[in-house]
Parts: sequence; structure tokens; C-alpha cells
Amino acid sequence: MCGRFALAVDLKTLIEAFGITSAPDELTPRFNIAPSQQVVGIRQATDGARSLNFFRWGLIPHWAKDPAIGYKMINARAETAAEKPSFRSLFRTRRCLIPASAFFEWQREGKEKIPFCIRNKNGKPLAFAGLWERWQGAKGPIETCAILTTEANEAMAKLHNRMPVILADQTIEPWLNPGIGAGIGEAAFLQSLLSPSPAEKLEIYQVDSLVNSPRNDIPACLEPVVEADQ
Repeated sequence: MCGRFALAVDLKTLIEAFGITSAPDELTPRFNIAPSQQVVGIRQATDGARSLNFFRWGLIPHWAKDPAIGYKMINARAETAAEKPSFRSLFRTRRCLIPASAFFEWQREGKEKIPFCIRNKNGKPLAFAGLWERWQGAKGPIETCAILTTEANEAMAKLHNRMPVILADQTIEPWLNPGIGAGIGEAAFLQSLLSPSPAEKLEIYQVDSLVNSPRNDIPACLEPVVEADQ
């Protein structure tokens, strides 16, 4: 699964990394993003222009009566999203990319849960495959999103059996392309893009337990634990 991540890069880096043509004037670095909080996502228009948009993390289907359902829908399984009622139309027409600089996972040791940070070895932002939806609330529309997950690669499997789908550079364009999805066989093609990221591309290291609380949204959440000298 993916239940916590960070986006600690400047706006210029994000624009250059993903070819964004429309973005807000500023973007606040985040070091410990939790479900129900605001995240940024990238959508692509039919003319190929890419915009950076704000979403609430936790997808609320357009037919939902209670927006609280979003707390249970922060992730969608890549293997079944094209078929599930809550996601299948979005899989065809409302795909997005959720940028991240890193994500967190926990390993249980007895009664203790040890947090780890996972990021690209090359330092580039990660590109999570996502789905977005627009829900009409009493105070107006709310745009929400979910992050797709897949089976863990061999490195991640030591921490959890699932991991976010991290799109490879060559799969970003077809995933975002709104012209793909409705045709015969196109859902299967899109699903083929959602494989686990190769373990050798990722760096995994232990971080301090302060990341356990989403109230701690500070750079130290991303810093590796330094073992004391024996």
C-alpha cells in the first residue's frame, strides 16, 4: 500500500521533470503527507498540455452520499482497478500522476513498527500512477485522488507485500494521454504499464520514528537514522 509520502522538491524541478505547462505560483514542500490531506497531481489535456492540480488524497466516488468514504480509498489495486465499480470509468478517462520525492513504509519488529523511506537512487521525483474524481458536495465540487498499488518488488517485499505503482519515464505519456482508454484492448494496455518498479532503482533506508505522526511535517522525516558508534 501507500499511506504516507513526501514531496520535498521545488516547483521548477517538478515542472522540468514532468513537462508541466500550467502550475500554481508556488508549492510548499511537504515531508510527511497523510491521507485526507491536500496533494498535487498532474493531468494531461487532449492537446497534450499538462497541468499541476490540487486534490484531496482519498477518492470519493461521484455517487457517494458520505465523503468519509474517501478515508478508505486512498489506494486502488492496479490489478483490479479497471474492473471495480468505483474505479473502472476513472481508469478509462481520469488518470493522473501523483509526484513524490519519497514514500514511507513500516516494518514490524515485535510490538514496534520501524519506519523506512524509499526514494529514487538517482534523486529524481517519483511518478505514482493515480486516478482522480470530482464529487459534488454541499459547498461545491471536491476533486480527490487515489494512488494505484501493485505487488512489491523483491526489496520492498521485506517491508510490505504492496507498493505504489511508480511509472517509468516511457510509460508516463500513455498513462496520462486522455485519448487512450476507451478503445478495445486499451484498458489491458494501460494495465500493462503498472508493473513494480525494479528494486535496483530504489534506495531504502531507516528513518526516525517521528514520521509516525503526520503532525511532524519537517525535513527530519527524510533523514536516515545514524547508528551510534559501538
